[in-house]
Amino acid sequence: MKFIGYDVGSSSIKASIVDNHGKVIAHAKYPEHEMSIHSPKVGWAEQAPEEWWQNLRILTQKIITESKINKNEIKGIGISYQMHGLVLIGKDKKVLRPSIIWCDSRAVPIGNQAFDEIGEEKCMNELLNSPGNFTAAKLKWVKENEPEIYEKIWKFMLPGDFIAFKLSDDPTTSITGLSEAVLWNFEKNQVSETMLTHLGIEESLVSTIVENFTEQCCVSKQGAEESGLPEGIPIYYRAGDQPNNAFSLNVMNPGEIAAPGGTSGVVYGVTQDIKSKESVRINNFAHINHTKEQPRIGKMLCLNGAGIQYSWLRHHVDQKRHTYNELNDLASNVPIGSDGIIVLPFGNGAERVLHNKDIGSSIYNLNFNRHTSEHLFRAGLEGIAYSFVYGTEILISDGLQKGVIKASGDNLFRSSLFTQSIATLLDTEIRIIDSTGSTGAARAAAMGAGAFESQNDIITEKDILKSYYPDSQNYNQYKESYEQWKFTLLSIINN
Repeated sequence: MKFIGYDVGSSSIKASIVDNHGKVIAHAKYPEHEMSIHSPKVGWAEQAPEEWWQNLRILTQKIITESKINKNEIKGIGISYQMHGLVLIGKDKKVLRPSIIWCDSRAVPIGNQAFDEIGEEKCMNELLNSPGNFTAAKLKWVKENEPEIYEKIWKFMLPGDFIAFKLSDDPTTSITGLSEAVLWNFEKNQVSETMLTHLGIEESLVSTIVENFTEQCCVSKQGAEESGLPEGIPIYYRAGDQPNNAFSLNVMNPGEIAAPGGTSGVVYGVTQDIKSKESVRINNFAHINHTKEQPRIGKMLCLNGAGIQYSWLRHHVDQKRHTYNELNDLASNVPIGSDGIIVLPFGNGAERVLHNKDIGSSIYNLNFNRHTSEHLFRAGLEGIAYSFVYGTEILISDGLQKGVIKASGDNLFRSSLFTQSIATLLDTEIRIIDSTGSTGAARAAAMGAGAFESQNDIITEKDILKSYYPDSQNYNQYKESYEQWKFTLLSIINN
């Protein structure tokens, strides 16, 4: 048996095929160039859902052809997708307008107004979030600003729901998806009547709710003809990219933490507590294995300024003379603390972790007579690492148990300096795992089909590339450097 997983991003679509043991048979992406994001006005970001679908069709044919497998061996599908996007489907089952995607900010005032009018206590108790700039607020924006389109809506969907719909012709969604849309009532374990009523959204627009690791829907005749997949095979799983990334790293239980470190960074920890006192800095979503009987909440903290800070240093300080691995080696020549240089890596827009302040990126204590580019490279990595530590401290203060941190080995965590700093300051193991979003989605489909005997089979020993442990010998040096960094940060954001 084989299983296929898709990762529907805003730049490309990726696919992986795994066998019934979870071994990766093939991996591919399409298109090779980045998909375009249309911005008709400042702060807007839209994509054409049908472009996702067309690219997924091409990608499916590509990966099946290149892997030389018999498509009839594929017995299940998993879908990962860019979170918070809004797709609108009319009664003719066609897309009504471009998708308002995750980085579109037009609905911020609507979400803020809903939070003020519903009240912080009710929002946090029921929704675990501020309505913010999420899918529900975007749907309200369409109702207020494009009423002629709103009147034609049959169902609204998240991007992963749309792909499942194109494959199956069945409109379905998940609790995880509705929670990321901020439309799930965690107290009553149902769609939030509070949000629907306040925003004036009819519940009939919500798709049928299905559970993960079950037969959610099956590929229809038309879906099979268009995609090249076998008719009748089930879709077993769907999740937004961050919950799916956590699953890909086998982050499923309370205390386990996933930490992607790409252009932006994320700290995503699982807890069993259905409560939060953080309405701005943290988002709380139903994790992929959440149930009423066994709650699993994904606490997510985003850091816009992560890998982009290191990229800026490579492009504008190093002038791209070295690879990232070479920069890591150069940075390692400098002692812990970067001889006093402090870098605050917050130059990629307003940061929720800083209460939506945009303080920019900044460099402190630079001495022209003593410091070199190597000091800047180390200080940059330390600054990003310290922001991960700072964010994790916020999650812990909001009830997250601290356990093993898991990260993939294709980003900032390739740097031993970066990873060792976090492991030491948080006094925990960091496990580097070879996995991708589409591979995780494929393995989730295999899990739904019963191919794995237990959850532990998601990740094998071969997938674990390396583990980092706290450096107790140098802890005081790390701690002193971090406290100086944190003091500098707090002195700015508290002014």
